[in-house]
Amino acid sequence: MPYLGEVSALITSLSFAFTATFFTIAGRQVGSSVVNRTRLLLGMGLLLLTHWITLGSLFPRATSEQWLWLTLSGVIGLSLGDAFLFQAFIWIGARLSMLLMSLAPVLAALLAWIFLGETLTGGQITGIVLTIGGIAWVIAEQNGHNERRAASSPSGSAPHPNYKLGILFGIGAATGQAVGLILSKMGLAHDFSALSGNVMRMLAATTAIWLFTLYRKQTGETFQQFSAHPRVLLLIFGGAIFGPLIGVTFSLLAVQKTEVGIASTLIALTPIFMLPIGAVVFKEKFGWQAIAGTVLAMAGVALLFLV
Repeated sequence: MPYLGEVSALITSLSFAFTATFFTIAGRQVGSSVVNRTRLLLGMGLLLLTHWITLGSLFPRATSEQWLWLTLSGVIGLSLGDAFLFQAFIWIGARLSMLLMSLAPVLAALLAWIFLGETLTGGQITGIVLTIGGIAWVIAEQNGHNERRAASSPSGSAPHPNYKLGILFGIGAATGQAVGLILSKMGLAHDFSALSGNVMRMLAATTAIWLFTLYRKQTGETFQQFSAHPRVLLLIFGGAIFGPLIGVTFSLLAVQKTEVGIASTLIALTPIFMLPIGAVVFKEKFGWQAIAGTVLAMAGVALLFLV
């Protein structure tokens, strides 16, 4: 099929947009912690099944060093980083949260430059500046919109009381993913299977978050929330299907069938898809500056991957 890699990358990007939408709706009903720990459990099961069907074994075979790096990657990127992301979904919405996640490749490039000795070209530096500038433009536009809403409300209160904290959580999520990417790169050395690596990351993240849940004695809370909101489990299951299963599978196919730079750029287009989703599903109001800033940030990401 012509352009199979490019089409797969676009499917990946759209899948991640659906995942963010499902998890945002679910998180606003039962809380981000419940969503995070449940989707990890469901995602782990789906990935183990995919690994078994694709590679013929349920669990990956890896060295102790690979387990070390990929375990750290899973705990930092999927447990901690996504905990920040899911809370950001609730406070600032899926559209802005996913735009902030565009900082992840920027932060990963900077960390690789600092700790792994990788070089940054002039084009890549330009891409970093464009990405940060575009995101800053969108945040400034949203700040102005929030201030106008606050001024027009009878109480004078801001419509999003945790908006600024949500921005910080979004940046924290991007940082967690960036660190997770660097650690994954170290664990995936010597052409180790990306699918196996993702299974190992998911296993580590799921184990860590459920051990923490047991320590905090919050297991009962999870089941209580599902008893009160039974349909939320379907939303989380849908998010797990579109994320770890469809999204990850097509991302691997994209990288396999086209150049990594092209695949990475197209996969990073999720914030573009979030614009109509934000307007239709979440009834968000935003101006042309938000659209222009998002496009500018995506252009910066493209430069980062393609130059």
